[in-house]
Amino acid sequence: MKLVIFAGGYGTRISEESDYIPKPMVKIGKKPILWHIIKYYSVFGFSNFIICGGYKIEVLKEYFKNNKAKFEKSWNIKIVNTGKNSNTGERLKRIEKYLDDTFCLTYGDGLSNVNIKKLVQFHKKNKTIATLTAVKPIPHFGKIQFKGNKVTKFFEKDQKKENWINAGFFVCEKEIFKYLNKKNSIFETHVLPVLAKRKKLLAYKHKSFWYCMDTLRDKRYLNNLWVSKKAPWKIWND
Repeated sequence: MKLVIFAGGYGTRISEESDYIPKPMVKIGKKPILWHIIKYYSVFGFSNFIICGGYKIEVLKEYFKNNKAKFEKSWNIKIVNTGKNSNTGERLKRIEKYLDDTFCLTYGDGLSNVNIKKLVQFHKKNKTIATLTAVKPIPHFGKIQFKGNKVTKFFEKDQKKENWINAGFFVCEKEIFKYLNKKNSIFETHVLPVLAKRKKLLAYKHKSFWYCMDTLRDKRYLNNLWVSKKAPWKIWND
């Protein structure tokens, strides 16, 4: 099975880094977050990776060309230029020819300790077109309840009270390309809601670690986990 990784966006919310490199190349520890994602999936037996590049794709190509000796020999990494201004649906559409069976799909800025093997088994057992991983995010802020202008209750940060969100970590069938019929479509806006309406989209609920690197603050959080050797996604031995 192949893994497709979205890695072509501008990453404007972390412009301190993305002005110079694609967001998936921002380092956690001494290696890009993209490396962490590939390494994580490789623990579950994945060896074929398709990276959907776009913005500053030359940085991606240079990194994977110059660091081959540091990668696992089994890794087969293909970087495809899916367009500088393409949305996620368009990026996926442009790599259709490289896929011939069920595949996994994820974003190039999110880390988790979701069990990929169980995720794939869940998807196949339920025989659906796509399965996404749903999580409850770690809240950044407490919440306020009020009546008029008077505060009646203040809730501290509580992950259990958060709503489920799409964390990515998808498993998809090739049939999904039938739904990529709009020009420069957005996968999350034009494809997932249609699949949901037709009861072709399932959610695999993951109740453990997931974190998306959107801002410099997020990068620092992930870096601290890594440096302190408390990174939940590090399930391999050095």
